[in-house]
Amino acid sequence: MEDGKHNILRPQSYAMNGGNGPYSYAENSFYQRGIVESTKETIKEAIAKNLETEQYASSTSSNPIIIRIADFGCSTGPNTFLAIQNIVEAVELTLKLKKANSRKPDFQVFFNDQISNDFNTLFASLPSDRQYYVAGVPGSFYGVLFPKASLDFAYSSCSLHWLSKVPEEVTDENSQAWNKGKIHYTNAHKEVLEAYSAQFDRDIESYLNARAQELVGGGLLAILIPGLPDVILESDITTGTEFEVLGSCLMDMAKTVIKQHSVPTMNKISTWLAFVCIPLK
Repeated sequence: MEDGKHNILRPQSYAMNGGNGPYSYAENSFYQRGIVESTKETIKEAIAKNLETEQYASSTSSNPIIIRIADFGCSTGPNTFLAIQNIVEAVELTLKLKKANSRKPDFQVFFNDQISNDFNTLFASLPSDRQYYVAGVPGSFYGVLFPKASLDFAYSSCSLHWLSKVPEEVTDENSQAWNKGKIHYTNAHKEVLEAYSAQFDRDIESYLNARAQELVGGGLLAILIPGLPDVILESDITTGTEFEVLGSCLMDMAKTVIKQHSVPTMNKISTWLAFVCIPLK
């Protein structure tokens, strides 16, 4: 906080395609859904092992237990609903097995994404049988979005490879990291890779610092980030070659429609570095 005001980042907003049409995120996110499904047991085991149930040991009708969960980078659904349901079920099962409380807790779920995200589609497709309260929280997850010690569980899946911005060096003609004629770091020289990596380092630090403020003592953090082992190059996978083809198409367009020097501004703001699923305290 500075001068009594929250320090909330307001970068340019690039959200996934909204709606339910053939090119929407909702109809083209089966890979992301697969990650949610394949990590269900990992999340369940992490909650069972790390959830501090003592803080939920007592409740009354006038003082009920409220467990607050946030999905950072929820997009438009339906994957976020599956992820939240997995978390809710795992928490309920853990509290039951550890006999933490005879009363069923209330769950409040916050769906977060960029301010330009299609929250209308998200809320219109909410599961009718959901057993939690819902709120939308627009804004960059690289800044603080919630009051201190207000969340019990912070979750993010297939979101943190999207950087807060394109590294400035790759669009600077005077920089050794200038990524001329490309939109991504696939097959780029090491200075470009280092620029993307450095931006990721800054962003992940900002993300973790923000969540550290928002989580209660004993709260849990789960992060799913798609990535590659060190022995595999970006150019060796489909994603890398797709960016190469797309970049080549944009260059051809630039030669006939726009000035070529405007192409470097098209650099993508994503990077694929690592895959982790970790509960943190």
